[in-house]
Amino acid sequence: MSDGRVVVVTGASGGIGRAAARAFGRRGDRVALLARGEKGLAAAADEITAEGGRALPISVDTADYAALADAAQRVEAELGPIEVWVNDAFTSVFAPFTEISPEEFKRITEVTYLGYVYGTRVALDRMLPRGRGAIVQVGSALAYRGIPLQSAYCGAKHAIQGLHDSLRCELLHDKAGVHVTMVQMPAVNTPQFDWVLNRLPHHAQPVPPIYQPEIAAKAILYAADHPRRREYWVGTSTVGTLLASKIVPGLLDRYLARTGYRAQQTPQPRDPDQPTNLWQPADDSAGEDFGAHGRFDDHAAARSPQLWAAQHRGLLAGVAATLLAVGLVVRRAST
Repeated sequence: MSDGRVVVVTGASGGIGRAAARAFGRRGDRVALLARGEKGLAAAADEITAEGGRALPISVDTADYAALADAAQRVEAELGPIEVWVNDAFTSVFAPFTEISPEEFKRITEVTYLGYVYGTRVALDRMLPRGRGAIVQVGSALAYRGIPLQSAYCGAKHAIQGLHDSLRCELLHDKAGVHVTMVQMPAVNTPQFDWVLNRLPHHAQPVPPIYQPEIAAKAILYAADHPRRREYWVGTSTVGTLLASKIVPGLLDRYLARTGYRAQQTPQPRDPDQPTNLWQPADDSAGEDFGAHGRFDDHAAARSPQLWAAQHRGLLAGVAATLLAVGLVVRRAST
């Protein structure tokens, strides 16, 4: 196995970040795992090492810019120059806006939005002088369309989208060798629904259709290898959200007002003792390792036609051109 590239993944202890870090390591990249939870980080590093990869777990809060910069310095000292940086760390709360305290809203914004700002800045400080590198922002369909009960998370994802658009234009203006792209995720079967602060009467769930985290990981790897595109969409729900938000926003408001509360809750009552990772990681030394998958394996898809189409644009263009040529030949022969 080759040494590969040096890749940093934030939020690497669980969910999408865990699956992406594992996928990078599997193909031979040297992977720096950044997150708060020590148990999750250690387990993720063990998974990569077991497959012959090299991992560097670093416990850090991405809302702390100085600590994140120190972590990046350690990565380059131990693994080499950072070539790919993936921003994925987040936290959230399931509750109506009026039931989220200002302190909680601030914390969610600091981790889920400013964590991306800080990670991007730290990466650019190292990549721009070298004239190369790729930054992948893990986004969401909710970057285009907010839904009820997730106002803090949706606000942060919208903010990341604005940051991404502005920065991408600046890098294009400067003809920089560093590229930034964004992967808009659908609902994914991750452990977040078992550790996000929940004030709903029932257990939280992703809004179907649901996809496995390995699909998200494949999209992140592809985006890291092809970072010149503005964004990638994963899953039918992402595309549908984008189209609906642009074409019938008022109708979508009313639809989500009727269905959004029920669609984000299972029939099971919320466990009052469920761990939360807002202020402290749920997978710290006193907690447990949650892994990449959540509890919705029976309902999660393992394939995404949208991702396949993005990966095979050349093939699809060739097929379309061939069909067009055949059609012209047939038409001429019939006249």
